[in-house]
Amino acid sequence: MTLSRRLLGQSLIAAGAGLSAAVGAQPAARRPAPLLPRRLQPGDTLALVSPAKATFEREPYAIATEALQALGFKVREAPNLRARWGKFGGTDEQRAADLNAMFADDSVAGIVAMTGGSGCNRIVDKLDYRLIAAKPKYFGGFSDITCLINAMQRQTGLVTFHAPVAESEWNAFSVAHWRALVMEGQAALLKNPTGERGDNLVQKDDRISTLRGGRARGHLVGGNLAVLASLVGTPYFPDCRGAILFLEEINEYIYRVERMLSTLRLSGALAQLSGVVIGKFTKCEPGDGYASHTLDETFDDYFLPLNVPVYRGAMIGHIKRKFTIPVGAEAEIDADAGTLKILRPVVS
Repeated sequence: MTLSRRLLGQSLIAAGAGLSAAVGAQPAARRPAPLLPRRLQPGDTLALVSPAKATFEREPYAIATEALQALGFKVREAPNLRARWGKFGGTDEQRAADLNAMFADDSVAGIVAMTGGSGCNRIVDKLDYRLIAAKPKYFGGFSDITCLINAMQRQTGLVTFHAPVAESEWNAFSVAHWRALVMEGQAALLKNPTGERGDNLVQKDDRISTLRGGRARGHLVGGNLAVLASLVGTPYFPDCRGAILFLEEINEYIYRVERMLSTLRLSGALAQLSGVVIGKFTKCEPGDGYASHTLDETFDDYFLPLNVPVYRGAMIGHIKRKFTIPVGAEAEIDADAGTLKILRPVVS
């Protein structure tokens, strides 16, 4: 190795150490042992927070509160839940303070993000990860909340949840999967429904397709592709060594999907995986004025060379009926069957 290359390597190591010194963040060279939140029970208090975008009307707050109450919970609004700063649900300081305060509050059993949107990257380095590790509790959401659920898991070992946000449609399918994991403590099997043909001769919706068959085990990481790719190179990006990666996306041109997957590949994350679950890529289309690969071709190009089990179509993403996925939990993928088995309870 030449002196210049050695100095470059030392500079990169130093830069990485600087990133890990962000407020409240611990160097994450080793994946912490899973830390389980307490099982949620009827009568528990759930706190509503807005760590991403603002909610611009009053009615969604009422609907979200009533939905959680219908599940048997008391509901508390974090102090800045209804704040707004531009498009965000309050200033960076307000949004981070609400999360820290709700983790610190022993009367709060779990925390639910009001909605996704954008803005979580602005506060991820402002969370008190030592506090979160000391007082583990349920935290869930999806879309932009991908940033926080992966960061908390990486920094503390806490199992977090890619799950409905408070303003989601809490339909029977979504409720059953959420309740099974976080209230009943089941080691659930996540499998798309079959036989739902409607007036068609064959099932058209929520079909599973196997890209590469096989089974594998690993801890779960992932969520929204764009948000996940934005964390590459930071101490909040998940540990992908031996992981099962799950991905979803919405409203992105296919060439952007390719660019995000390329970021994951260049970071070395894809080469470390034991399996891949592709959820719904809603309204991800070629766009105008550009020749484009299809999504089929894109997924084949990036995932088949990994030689790990891969299937597509899981009910994960910006859809009405959705699975709850415990980030950091051990699971087994069966790409031929199109299933994801949670190997043990993810709440204590």
